[in-house]
Amino acid sequence: MIKKDYDKLLQIHTSEEQKGFLKSYHYHRYEPTPYEALEELFEQCQLNSRDRVVDYGCGKGRLNFYLHYRFGASVTGIEMNEDFYRDALENRERYLTKHRIGDGDIKFLCCLAEEYEVHPSDNRFYFFNPFTVQIFMKVADHILGSVEQHYRDIELIFYYPSEDYVYFLENHPLFEWKREVRLKGYEQNENERFLIYGLAY
Repeated sequence: MIKKDYDKLLQIHTSEEQKGFLKSYHYHRYEPTPYEALEELFEQCQLNSRDRVVDYGCGKGRLNFYLHYRFGASVTGIEMNEDFYRDALENRERYLTKHRIGDGDIKFLCCLAEEYEVHPSDNRFYFFNPFTVQIFMKVADHILGSVEQHYRDIELIFYYPSEDYVYFLENHPLFEWKREVRLKGYEQNENERFLIYGLAY
């Protein structure tokens, strides 16, 4: 399926990218993960309805709706941009109406990533290079703090990972590399891949 087919199937609008420049150096512009990339990733990495996924920098919620539709996973989107947050809520309304399901498993919060209080059951964390490594380090500390309070198996999933993120993770004593998913047709582009990290203990 191409991206507009999924948008139509899910009754959402997520294809338009952010125009212009952000005022903050630390936060990057919105660009949704291509559906084709998500298909490749989740052919190799399965989720289930017991998973709770947090999407940092969720934009209009594409990943959230895709994962809820495909796996029945609980999803929380974190978005600092109020316009995208409103778009995500409108998409949620259309999605829930179309599929006639309850609303408890799809949530969106308008806040900074480092302000999100990690839920004790959150176990999958998704990043499409939403902010600088300085912000990511704070987010990672929050995730590890939550795991220390409520131990569970977690995974951090990165699409198009920045070198700064990779360096930080490779040198962090509590994270370890688990797998890489390279996208077909992009072999010449080192960044067109997913990296998955888990706990090193």
